[in-house]
Amino acid sequence: MQGIKDFIRQVLPSGILKRLLPYWHKSRALLAATIYRHPTRDMKVIAVTGTNGKTTTSAFIGSILKAAGYKYGVSSTAFFDINGEVTANDTNMTVTNPFQVQKILSKMKKRGVEWVVLEVTSHAIDQNRISGIPILAAVMTNLTQDHLDYHGTMENYAAAKLKMFSGSPRVIVLNKDDEWYEFFDQAEASEHKLTYGSDEDADVRIKKAVLGGGGSSFELIIDKSQTFKMVSSLIGKFNVYNAAAAVAVTYGVHIDKKAIVEGVKNLESVPGRMEIIDEGQQYAVIVDYAHTPDALQNILDTVKSLTQKRVILVFGATGDRDKAKRPIMGEIAGKNADRMVLTDEEPYSEDPATIRKDVMKGIEKAKGAAKTREIADRRQAIANAFSIAKDGDTVLITGMGHQTYMKLAGGKIPWDDREVAREEIRKRLK
Repeated sequence: MQGIKDFIRQVLPSGILKRLLPYWHKSRALLAATIYRHPTRDMKVIAVTGTNGKTTTSAFIGSILKAAGYKYGVSSTAFFDINGEVTANDTNMTVTNPFQVQKILSKMKKRGVEWVVLEVTSHAIDQNRISGIPILAAVMTNLTQDHLDYHGTMENYAAAKLKMFSGSPRVIVLNKDDEWYEFFDQAEASEHKLTYGSDEDADVRIKKAVLGGGGSSFELIIDKSQTFKMVSSLIGKFNVYNAAAAVAVTYGVHIDKKAIVEGVKNLESVPGRMEIIDEGQQYAVIVDYAHTPDALQNILDTVKSLTQKRVILVFGATGDRDKAKRPIMGEIAGKNADRMVLTDEEPYSEDPATIRKDVMKGIEKAKGAAKTREIADRRQAIANAFSIAKDGDTVLITGMGHQTYMKLAGGKIPWDDREVAREEIRKRLK
């Protein structure tokens, strides 16, 4: 199949190829669904998209379905979960090619799965990778800058996301507080549309949130008449929003209230999302996937509020991706972190030094150069952060989260920020 695609690329003019590609992708998706006998026709699919929070929202939904006693499956960026059997998603992709997607869905069907939670990216939507999958309920978490290398503009990015709602799902869930809410509100639901957020008019309104290092407690006022008292182990205001999105969609598809409350409470952690690394060191260490400006701002705000002394940030930016966001992330880091170690993330085919230079422009704009050390080697960067960390500090390592390998110009190498952090901490504790 890839050989055919490569041949077509060689013989067709780029303009014609661009127009034909959507049909190529859709035909592959429909072929994959046919080969695997359309497994989702016998399952109920909840699709989750947005820039940030997709994986955690999907995990919350899966936990709620589990608490309700359903057989369920979750396909996310970080993991696959089939009825409580969790395996890592080591592809570094949220939605792989349609044949792999249908293979996973077929596996779920064979295990009796009734509900599927499918995390979906704008690339997958735009390239029709999920064609042939009927969506019962669709969730939009938020829209902030990302993937502009592919989409070109925020308007194109938003339009790609909107396509997921084009089939008029029975239930649609939107973030009322999101800047792009009005744009996505044009989507039509066949049954009903629900909103969530702190806005007084939100159908699922966040109220009385108490945020702490051990998690969060908050109330959700639903339809201005019901109060759900929630407790979550996950840290940060953004995770309250992720929980609210999950509550909104499960409430919308008529999951029992008790199961909703219990499911949110039961979710203890999500791989590579605010993941705490504890090897007995005196300082705190957190690994997070934050790789967009909005996500980095949110994680820094949260960590700063929970840290007694300094926040030491280890971060970089990905190659062959949205270059415009690099200086923005550098500026956010420069304004919010007390110390920074700028390092390589996943360069892909780009010169890593060029990527770091782009990020450094933002750091310099924020007048943060004096508190920044540039160390290309990521292991050495993490080790350096630990060498200056003291009791009461937090070392925050962002960008790769759950990933288990790093892509370089020459291929990929095994890499896991969490394991590297543990190894480097143990060395210092000897």
